[in-house]
Amino acid sequence: MSDAPRIAISIGDPAGVGAEIALKALADGEIGRLAHWLLIADHAALNAARRITGIDPAGLGCEVVETGALGAGDEIEFGQLRADYGLAAIDYVRRAVELCLHGEADAMVTAPLNKEAVTLSGRAFSGHTEYIAELCGTTDSRMLLVSEKLATVHVTTHIPLAQACKLDRRRIVRTIELGNEALMLMLERRPRIALCGLNPHAGEHGLFGAQDEELIAPAIADARAQGIDCSGPHPPDTIFVRGLRGEFDLIVAMYHDQGHIPMKLIDFEGTVNVSLGLPIIRASVDHGTAFDIAGKNLADAANMKSAMRLAVRMAQGRQALSEALAGVKPATGGGSR
Repeated sequence: MSDAPRIAISIGDPAGVGAEIALKALADGEIGRLAHWLLIADHAALNAARRITGIDPAGLGCEVVETGALGAGDEIEFGQLRADYGLAAIDYVRRAVELCLHGEADAMVTAPLNKEAVTLSGRAFSGHTEYIAELCGTTDSRMLLVSEKLATVHVTTHIPLAQACKLDRRRIVRTIELGNEALMLMLERRPRIALCGLNPHAGEHGLFGAQDEELIAPAIADARAQGIDCSGPHPPDTIFVRGLRGEFDLIVAMYHDQGHIPMKLIDFEGTVNVSLGLPIIRASVDHGTAFDIAGKNLADAANMKSAMRLAVRMAQGRQALSEALAGVKPATGGGSR
């Protein structure tokens, strides 16, 4: 374990299933041995999850990092939408990000929080990805969904659809670049990338809209000029089938639902949410707080386990890349390498 990465886990909304699935995942011996796990939570939330699961965090071999966002004696009201729970959830995230930024953790995994609970407190909040990007001081983050079958990166995510349709060529290019970099680490080769069109049938040569020819196609040309293996724009209603059949490794979706709907149909339990364009590694479950089953010991930890495995894999990949780069010696003389 001395060489194992240190991975922080934020437990999400205390009224949801986050603490439950975190404990269930950590109780799996195979998962527990993968990393030194830092569980970011409050005593009240962990104690409530312990009572319903029968799993004692003290026996899991993980390190518990308490934030103090909730009182130790508080009784968690599962399934309840509350501002203090929303604020506690983002406090867990903030602490995990700080650990990563300070080099005390190599990656972080997030359990689901509830956007409405956060906004009830009066704090503007559009999602995990955007909040973590804000904490990291970057404005160029993207959401990547990864399963064993296919991956999808989004040009835009949590914005109104009307705004998402106002495409920006440079943003599309940057999305391709970020997706290419991430998949190269995961696959250890150049990924084959396909871009969705924005309009039906990718615009049908302008018949159903001009964005595909005027913005997406030039962005693809820009990326190809960098040596990135990408093509399109393709009709969005068929490109995911082609990806599933092995023709592509990564699909670039133009907006949230264009990518999320097919990915959740393809592999809801196994799909992991990864934030790109950040100085830290962040993976997350791709489901919500499940208030309807929270507190009933019914939540399945399979997706949390997938997110934890991927975080470990990416942390190890980054470490290997760092070591490889550190071992590169500058060329001498006039020869080429």
